[in-house]
Amino acid sequence: MLKHVVMWRFIEGAEGKSRLEHAQWMKEHLEALVGVVPEVRSMEVGINVNPQVESDAVYDAVLISLFDDAEALGRYKVNPAHQAISGYCKRVRQARTVVDYEV
Repeated sequence: MLKHVVMWRFIEGAEGKSRLEHAQWMKEHLEALVGVVPEVRSMEVGINVNPQVESDAVYDAVLISLFDDAEALGRYKVNPAHQAISGYCKRVRQARTVVDYEV
């Protein structure tokens, strides 16, 4: 199994939304992929409640998802449903970091 962890810091005011609104949008849309994209075994998006949200070291949201293997993750990444969400994210994010590891 492969755990895929992604964190984002969003741009305040991008597309007329706050950083919190971007995080909420990502949570709603990514978690809706469970059962739609067959490669997704589990997916959870957490929204940061840390009061230091102005720090460059603090991210607004985190995705924790599980896939069978790296090939399944690769298929997920090119799935049109994921691509639509990814396109939005690229427009509104300031920073992104990712870690993939075997479990």
